[in-house]
Amino acid sequence: ETVRINPARTRPAIPFREAHRRPLVPPRHEDKTRIDLKSVIPLLLEIRTERKLTRIGIVRAVMPTPSHRSRLVHRAFARRIRILCDADAHHLVATFEILINMLRVDFQPTPPALHRILLVTDPGVFSLDLTKPLEKYLTDAGIGVSIYKDTCANPTFTNVEEARELYLKDGCEALIAFGGGSAMDCAKAAGARISHPNWSLLRIKGNLHLIHNIPLLIAIPTTAGTGSETTLAALVTDEKTHRKYCINDFHLIPDYAVMEPRVTIGLPPHLTASTGMDAMTHAVEAFIGQSTTPGTQKAAIQAIRLIIRNLPKAYHNGQDLKARSHMLHASYLAGTAFTKSYVGYVHSLAHSLGGMYGTPHGLANSVLLPIVLEEYGPAAHKKLARLARSVGLVSENLPVPDKQAAQVFIDKIRDLNKELNIPDKLPGIREEDIPILAKNADKDGNPLYPVPVLWDIKKFEEILRMVRE
Repeated sequence: ETVRINPARTRPAIPFREAHRRPLVPPRHEDKTRIDLKSVIPLLLEIRTERKLTRIGIVRAVMPTPSHRSRLVHRAFARRIRILCDADAHHLVATFEILINMLRVDFQPTPPALHRILLVTDPGVFSLDLTKPLEKYLTDAGIGVSIYKDTCANPTFTNVEEARELYLKDGCEALIAFGGGSAMDCAKAAGARISHPNWSLLRIKGNLHLIHNIPLLIAIPTTAGTGSETTLAALVTDEKTHRKYCINDFHLIPDYAVMEPRVTIGLPPHLTASTGMDAMTHAVEAFIGQSTTPGTQKAAIQAIRLIIRNLPKAYHNGQDLKARSHMLHASYLAGTAFTKSYVGYVHSLAHSLGGMYGTPHGLANSVLLPIVLEEYGPAAHKKLARLARSVGLVSENLPVPDKQAAQVFIDKIRDLNKELNIPDKLPGIREEDIPILAKNADKDGNPLYPVPVLWDIKKFEEILRMVRE
């Protein structure tokens, strides 16, 4: 029995007890190492992932369950961990058992000091009773649960403050975000306000303003698209000014992310489509930007491949656990890519529309993506052509010009939108609002976003008129 830990990332050394020590071997390849569940949990409990102990490497394991196997991909970089559950896991209890044991690691000594958590979700998820199994498992484990269920589609300042007040009122000690990007963003922003009680959201908006760790945060996405379970960003809307603000800080990256395909089965087809294309947007913009790296390029390409192959399957058959699992993985990969390489003008415009009209972020991205890619012109042809070749849309052996290969990729995006019944126009955009929308998009994207080519306010106005219904 072995675990695989990357020695290069093991700083400082992990303090295991001698009784639970396991031989450490360098990761030579991606083969999985089988470990009995009963031996994994004590091992994880000995990994002191306290706030000061960072970079504890990569552990890969296959853990037998009563009838099937679930795979734990334990990835800890800068104290961040993700759990990726395969579609053949027997039920949610196995996932929650792993979660509870990992959660206790952050509340040493045993018995854990954790007594109550705040569960942040939205009305749709709560009304479908998707949180009930988790609530029961936490309660049975002796952990009280307070629930904030009023998160809007685009979380507002009010949502954040209400969640914060409930956390403090009930004496909570950790946060669980259960839902789509909105619930996760609300939980992140609430955590920032909890750890910075004297700072308003307007004070912490922007880049790298936080100075304190937020409470322990666990993200359980019910959609496969936002990637918020792995990003450093939280988007919140000021309902008074109708402006959407982004908070970017490493403190906001969730400590644990649980990707469990069963909680995405109830997602309606139209949300499956728009959130999936949201992940596509993240991957594409991370790849074609000016701050891309070999690592983010690899993650983006893998995400795009998974989305092209599995999003139509998940859309047409919501019960397809394999497709759902692959989409969660794609969303995660796209999230890691754009966290490091950032996004582009598709997001600038989507943020502006979301702040003004409450336009769902995934829908706005889906509609804008092919138009913005075309309008980037020659500046994006080379990288889009490379994407087309990398995901198999254009043969690498044929001498196809970059411009033509780029157009093949853009046409594939349009074909996906058509198959997923995503419109090519956005309703509700008023002509008199376009100058304000363009100005807000310009402020959001310039000069921060590493786009292929710079646009001015007039160009943003032109794009908005192109998508206006």
